[in-house]
Amino acid sequence: MRHLAGLLIGLVVTAAVLGGGGWAVQQAVGNAAANPPDNQRMWIALGAMAAVGLVVGLVTAGRISPLATFVPSMVLLAWTVVYALDVNRALSLIPSEPSVNQIVRDAGFGAKTLLTTGVYALLGVALFIPVLMPSRWSRRHDDLDEEYETTPEGSYY
Repeated sequence: MRHLAGLLIGLVVTAAVLGGGGWAVQQAVGNAAANPPDNQRMWIALGAMAAVGLVVGLVTAGRISPLATFVPSMVLLAWTVVYALDVNRALSLIPSEPSVNQIVRDAGFGAKTLLTTGVYALLGVALFIPVLMPSRWSRRHDDLDEEYETTPEGSYY
């Protein structure tokens, strides 16, 4: 059951990194290019980046199933490998049609920035490291489990 919850949390983290992180980066880049820059938009973008960083940090450091970090790491690393092998195919996965909602397009353009600068590769490797820890795959031992069998005093064993 713990691994099913980890899988679901991994899907949420993937959406947060791709959607929330991409949107925040696009807002920050667009605000930096604006003359004069809008401080309110910049604070909102930085808050969104901090929220995505908090989610990633909690999943990486927490005692959740390793699937919670494995799912987003594989998505980010796979997309980076596709980008390295075929740039046009990797960029074609980003929604950019005018029929798509503006927020989704902003998230896509921010994801393009993160993909082309290698941030997704860095984040994918950082999220993959907890998967390699054997202690993350086993569950914690309860204190009650240690007293498996009590022996009467004076026994031979």
